[in-house]
Amino acid sequence: MNILSDEYFMKKAFDEAEKAKEENEVPVGAVIVSNNIVIAKAHNQVEALNDPTAHAEILAITSATNYLGSKYLEKCTLYVTLEPCMMCASALNWAKIERIVYAAEDSKNGFMKCGKQVLHPKTKLEFGLMSEKSSEMLKSFFKEKR
Repeated sequence: MNILSDEYFMKKAFDEAEKAKEENEVPVGAVIVSNNIVIAKAHNQVEALNDPTAHAEILAITSATNYLGSKYLEKCTLYVTLEPCMMCASALNWAKIERIVYAAEDSKNGFMKCGKQVLHPKTKLEFGLMSEKSSEMLKSFFKEKR
């Protein structure tokens, strides 16, 4: 197995989702990779920051653009444990991210309800990698909340 595979980077996103869970946040994690280097990692911090926009993807975009000194992420891949919502997908569009890989689908709030056209036309999209693990983590989290 190539150490720098999609699975390797998705596992890094899951490390972030675990941090979110430990902090009583919805367990979603994200990493942004450029040239096989993780340049940003984040997890949901909506509760901690009292900010509905503090999704893992948004925080990762901010970190990655700061790291690169550019508002565009044209040669970057986002790995995220849950399908981005419309807000996050729109931000990824504006950032012109090259590729998105997400684990679990979000049939309730995911951007694919509206279709891939929400993303930048050049953005490549892949999904399903480690989806069962993500789904189970989310189900477990919400079951504990109820």
